[in-house]
Amino acid sequence: MKLSEQIKITKRGWRLLFDLDKTFTVCSTAGSVLKSLIPYIPIYFSARLIDALIAGKSAKALAAYALLTVGLTFLASLLRQWLLSVEKRASQRMYLAEDWLYSRKAMELAYEAIEDRNTALLRNQIKMESQTGFNLYYIIFFSDMIVSSLTKVFASVGMTLSFFSLDAVSPGMKLALTGGVLLLAGYSIFSNSKSAALESAYYAACVDVNTLGEKYLTYITDYSAGKDIRLYGMSDMIADKNAEIGLVFFLGQLRMNIKKALLALPQTVLQDFLKYGAYLILIAASIQGAVSVGSIAKYVSCLMILISAISDLVSGIQMTLVNSRYLKRFFSYFDIPNNMYQGTLTVEKRDDNEYYVEFCNVSFKYPNTEAYALRNINIKFKIGEKLAVVGANGSGKTTFIKLMCRLYDPTEGQILLNGVDIRKYDYDEYMSIFSVVFQDFNLLAMTLGQNVAAAKDYDPDKVHECLIQAGFGERLAALPDKTETYLYKNYSKKGIEISGGEAQKIALARALYKDAPFMILDEPTAALDPVSEYEVYSKFNELAGEKTAIYISHRLASCRFCDKIAVFDNGQIVQTGAHSELLDDADGKYRELWFAQAQYYTE
Repeated sequence: MKLSEQIKITKRGWRLLFDLDKTFTVCSTAGSVLKSLIPYIPIYFSARLIDALIAGKSAKALAAYALLTVGLTFLASLLRQWLLSVEKRASQRMYLAEDWLYSRKAMELAYEAIEDRNTALLRNQIKMESQTGFNLYYIIFFSDMIVSSLTKVFASVGMTLSFFSLDAVSPGMKLALTGGVLLLAGYSIFSNSKSAALESAYYAACVDVNTLGEKYLTYITDYSAGKDIRLYGMSDMIADKNAEIGLVFFLGQLRMNIKKALLALPQTVLQDFLKYGAYLILIAASIQGAVSVGSIAKYVSCLMILISAISDLVSGIQMTLVNSRYLKRFFSYFDIPNNMYQGTLTVEKRDDNEYYVEFCNVSFKYPNTEAYALRNINIKFKIGEKLAVVGANGSGKTTFIKLMCRLYDPTEGQILLNGVDIRKYDYDEYMSIFSVVFQDFNLLAMTLGQNVAAAKDYDPDKVHECLIQAGFGERLAALPDKTETYLYKNYSKKGIEISGGEAQKIALARALYKDAPFMILDEPTAALDPVSEYEVYSKFNELAGEKTAIYISHRLASCRFCDKIAVFDNGQIVQTGAHSELLDDADGKYRELWFAQAQYYTE
């Protein structure tokens, strides 16, 4: 990376930090300046006090210096503590805001990016690097170091300028001291550059190990995995794997730290040598009577701070520039564009719910693949029609629904809503006409009512009615807190555990609550037995009323009540028609699937 790009990315990081929480940034900067200035108060006034003592000044003057030393240090420390307390409270808000960045970005991404493995790996990598300290945390840490070091450099230089004008100190000594400081700065640049390269190589090699370790940790800490671990005696295997991953991680870290320590050793020796040299120079000047005892104390203290501050300043600047490489990757995730065309047309609000959706020669390939998941799909949904979509695994049924809901756009062809390409509609408005229950639906550890409404605030009566309609009424009646009952125990000890079938009924209730003109069930009843599934679908068919309803199921018997059945095979619609019509086709795919399933229910 060029220096200009490193500076640009670092400035962007600072702006992000400021946007996340302005109070934290201001208090942190002010606190760093104040923290660095506090030591100079006793240095300055102690020097004056020593000189006053030697000069035989009055007790009143001595007391004034002592009071100024203690009083100003106390007031500055008090202000510093107040800034720290404000900063600490603000830091909690800032880190919460940083966490929210990831959630917000996930919701803004196109669905194809969410399903893209490279996106997931990138997110995992920057999260791991952030947890290690890079990205925003490094900006905070090294900004504090830079501000603090700069403050010390300016303060020290200001208080030691008179030292370089002393005639008792030869030009050679002054040049040697200055050269030593420059040499220290130069070696710091070299050492930090090598250390940063070691860290970068180490953490780059740890991405897969950390990702695997996080998966194991998530599995171990997820209480729902407890049954499998116990029933199959997996504890020793998981513990061994976890220990193996930890060993790889920590051995690599040990090797890296040893190399970093060896690199830092000459810097430490040079720094101490410079401090010793400064002492010798000041001792020589003192012997000649060129400086007062108080000035010697001041010069010694300030020169020691100056030498350390220059080293820290170089380290802070260099590590900030090193961090810019990680920031670049950090921002690369947040800069992933949503390339789906964002339409602007308003979806017409119709009291009669008359929405026509039509697939016109639609074909689709998933990103980064060559094979078509769907090929030449042509179908039109009539208003109020009940359509069943059937076919073997991998035949394209779920992909068909993803395209209809515009989670993906077609590779070829068009999907029309009331004769208009769906890409031209406002995305959120278009999504509002669908109530969908996917086979991989999710429930959150929130209240039952919030899960059904998919919102913080909800209509309890409507939620209650939808749960009863979805077949959850018996369990609901037994819950003491009714719709305010928490699911799972993540946030409430009173939270309830629910079975797979109950979870699916809650998901069905969610679709009913939205009350959209299109209702889609993508195999959400897989955890139910065939009879229960048929009952749910029959009930849902009733509830759908005049709405257009689409059902996807492996079990063909559950879909006999539909007006039309579309049979998918290898990404194409190979048959359409009513159940009896398709069953009569001796060479049809539907008849083949029907009798393949029927053999399991007959002798």
